[in-house]
Amino acid sequence: MAGRSNWISQVSAVTQFGLLSVPQRRGSVAAAIFGIAGVVAVLVGVLSIAAGFRRAMRASSSPDAALVLRSGADSEMVSGFGRDSTRIIADAPGVARTADGPLASAELFVIINLPKLSTGSDVNVPLRGVGRAALLVRDRLRIVEGRMFGWGKNEVIVGVGAAREFAGMRIGDQIKVGRYSWPVVGMFSAGGGTAESEIWSDAAVLQAAYNRGDSFQSVYVKLASPGAFTGFKDSLTSDPRISAAVYRQEDYYAEQSSAVTRLVTTLGYLIASLMAVGAVFGALNTMYNSVSARAREIATLRALGFGGGAVVVSVMLESVALSVLGGLLGAGASYAAFNGFHTATMNWQSFSQITFALAVTPGLLLQGVVWATLIGGIGGLFPAVRAARQPIAAALREL
Repeated sequence: MAGRSNWISQVSAVTQFGLLSVPQRRGSVAAAIFGIAGVVAVLVGVLSIAAGFRRAMRASSSPDAALVLRSGADSEMVSGFGRDSTRIIADAPGVARTADGPLASAELFVIINLPKLSTGSDVNVPLRGVGRAALLVRDRLRIVEGRMFGWGKNEVIVGVGAAREFAGMRIGDQIKVGRYSWPVVGMFSAGGGTAESEIWSDAAVLQAAYNRGDSFQSVYVKLASPGAFTGFKDSLTSDPRISAAVYRQEDYYAEQSSAVTRLVTTLGYLIASLMAVGAVFGALNTMYNSVSARAREIATLRALGFGGGAVVVSVMLESVALSVLGGLLGAGASYAAFNGFHTATMNWQSFSQITFALAVTPGLLLQGVVWATLIGGIGGLFPAVRAARQPIAAALREL
């Protein structure tokens, strides 16, 4: 026990010597700290894009909601139903009902071009024609400004994300839809979900504007309970009158987000890894300078009986401490700069823009600090070994 206490005292003493010498090496120390802070800030910032995109997709779903597409379709863009098929879906067992009828919304999904506010260039924006039950099917949706569009009228409401990112989305503005100009009469929120990226109108009116006849692309359904999904799905997939693929909304949106999140995450780790190599060399340079500046002090301590293991651990602790400081600075900077920052990206399944807020989660912050710790550990390892192995006699002759 006494030996362990003595070893800890040795580590503490050598570490204290190192930290007290930091002001003498402030240039290289600052370069290493800010280099590591940059790595962490970039890593967390890029990964916050994927985290925010996933959060928006999760917010779009509910455990008691389902989506029905044509069998073989993996997105609304390539799906299609006639009126009779949508009625079969609405009447299937497990669908929640009110006095007004089943909570099922047969919908039409088209893409229009609108200028993006930040660049002025045209981008694809989703325009969705919905049924009367749409606001009940999506129970997080709320009109936050203006009013709901009139059924049977050439009017639209816009999501708060679309209003923030695209031009001509304010109440009173008019947008070109098909052959007509449609006024914006309201704005809605959807709990941060993907619907906030969309423009909504009456599906029947949108069908006429695009000469779609009596066709739809998807049916959004509110189920009586989450457990009703299996019976609802089995009923439709075994019905010879309809060819349908039935998804839980949460599963469908998770699949929709996979391509973007996988791409962003891969790029984030690749960029951070390349930057981390430079940060490791910065840490190596800093700790080699630290060891060189303290060569005589370390040799003196070794001559007094301090063990080589204590020297190795103390140099490593100093390197990790400086790196963690850089990691905390980078994590704090990324949180201040990126968390809640609103942007838009392409949904590769629908080839339209999705607006969302970047999310710097506690897990990402912790991941950034862990990266900083690893950089410090690698950067301090070789200088620590060198400090422990340097000949005591040669170092003392420099006194």
